[in-house]
Amino acid sequence: MALHVRLFTEGSISMTFKSYHTSILFRVTVITITAIALAWFIVKETYYLALLPALILLLLVYEFFRYMGKRFEVMDDFFEAVKYRDFSRNYLEENKTKDIRRLYKGFNTVNRTIREMNSEKEVQYLYLQKILEMIDIGILAYNTQSGKTLWINESFQEMLDVPGFKNINFLKSRNKHVYDLLFDNHYSEPSTIDIKIRKENLKVLISHSMFRIEESYCKLLVVHNIEDTINKTESEAWKKLLSVMTHEIMNSIAPISSLANTLKIQVQENLENPSKVLELQDFDAGLSSIGKRSEGLMKFAKTYRSLNKITHLNKEKIEIQTLFRDLEQLMKPSIDKTSVRLQFELKDNRIEVEADTYLLEQVLINLILNAIEACEEVSGAEVRVYARRKTDGKTEVAVADNGPGISQEIIDQIFIPFFTTKKQGSGIGLSLSKQIMTLHGGKIQINSLAGEGTSVVLSF
Repeated sequence: MALHVRLFTEGSISMTFKSYHTSILFRVTVITITAIALAWFIVKETYYLALLPALILLLLVYEFFRYMGKRFEVMDDFFEAVKYRDFSRNYLEENKTKDIRRLYKGFNTVNRTIREMNSEKEVQYLYLQKILEMIDIGILAYNTQSGKTLWINESFQEMLDVPGFKNINFLKSRNKHVYDLLFDNHYSEPSTIDIKIRKENLKVLISHSMFRIEESYCKLLVVHNIEDTINKTESEAWKKLLSVMTHEIMNSIAPISSLANTLKIQVQENLENPSKVLELQDFDAGLSSIGKRSEGLMKFAKTYRSLNKITHLNKEKIEIQTLFRDLEQLMKPSIDKTSVRLQFELKDNRIEVEADTYLLEQVLINLILNAIEACEEVSGAEVRVYARRKTDGKTEVAVADNGPGISQEIIDQIFIPFFTTKKQGSGIGLSLSKQIMTLHGGKIQINSLAGEGTSVVLSF
């Protein structure tokens, strides 16, 4: 709209001055012809005939200067108003000559257009001002040389417990500590600082931005109170932490409880029927799995408590064949309760990885349980756990299922802590698995296609 108005204004002015150009050119042409005629009579020495063109020339020159003087007077009046930015005047077009009427019409168009543009700018300014006043972020703009306040919102005043002020030096006399923090430091990047207001420490996020208005340099200061946000986040974090620990512990206890119950049933059957032979080898293997997983669970709890502080892992050479055998023994009672088929595949029995046994077991248990849950309702559900050595020397251990897959809309979010699509999930399993792989110097990747399944690859 502004562009349309500007083009209309320029067109009106152009037409007005084009009309004047034609009118002036006509008068100059007549004066020139008369002067040539006068000169010709003088050259011919017919002075009595030169009197008429001389008189006409004088009248034409007088009329021309009067014409130009009147128009310049009108234009001087208009430009004087422009100088003082007075666009409220309306030039009366009635009872004026045709050219003056056109000139007045052009001036009125200019004044009306500028008034409309100023009105639009004022509306936009008020609209922006209302928006900035409604947000709960403190905003202050000031001149860096004079300290003059250009704009300040109520949130800034309430946050710092100050009234509206016209110069930042007011804040220096009222609270020098706050003044030094806000104006004596430059925060090109958002920074967290503590400000003491009303004898209380307030944690705020602050940032600066420089800009220029004509020849003056100004600074925009943005202050956001994050005290309440931090407190709320900490409270939520504690709740989620309890949920996470419960979830992870239950993931490990469930197979232990199931295996222990299976062994108990075998013992009871043997007590009730002494003639029945108790498979001591299976019994010993089950107890070993329970003991080993219990020890791993204890270590996991300690590791999780200080995961971000771990600098050393208890790495050792792990035979994938042994790792798969232990996992199969541990997961068998749980998998028997479902319709899912669990397969462990290993083409090369010599494959080894250097890792922390208990943490790696925890990662694989999480991935297997996720895969089982994902494809439980799929006909012919299958979960494959396999390992391979790539041509570049890296070892990969993967868990793949033929479930419904993961939506591409959320696949980038599944490693975010506490993000979950499960009703009972904590959203920490994959996040924790990623952290464990990072500690090992490896990585975890997810490949998924809708309707074809998902594979999670651990790369060492």
